[in-house]
Amino acid sequence: MVKLTQINGQEIVVNADLIETLDRAHDTIITLTTGRKIRVNESVDEIIERVVEYRRKTGYIAVGSSRAEQKEIS
Repeated sequence: MVKLTQINGQEIVVNADLIETLDRAHDTIITLTTGRKIRVNESVDEIIERVVEYRRKTGYIAVGSSRAEQKEIS
């Protein structure tokens, strides 16, 4: 789960495993595997960092793993 901020300023928590795509527009648009779209203030890079950190905390990505290994896991 990652904390993000909708464009109206409301903080939300998104299930990182449901993120299908991130689109850069004026804001960032997250498309979930359910088809739902969420517009947030955070940049694509910020969201990716938060998802990677979440996965590290939950053991999904080993702390010392290289970027190549992380891509293989995803």
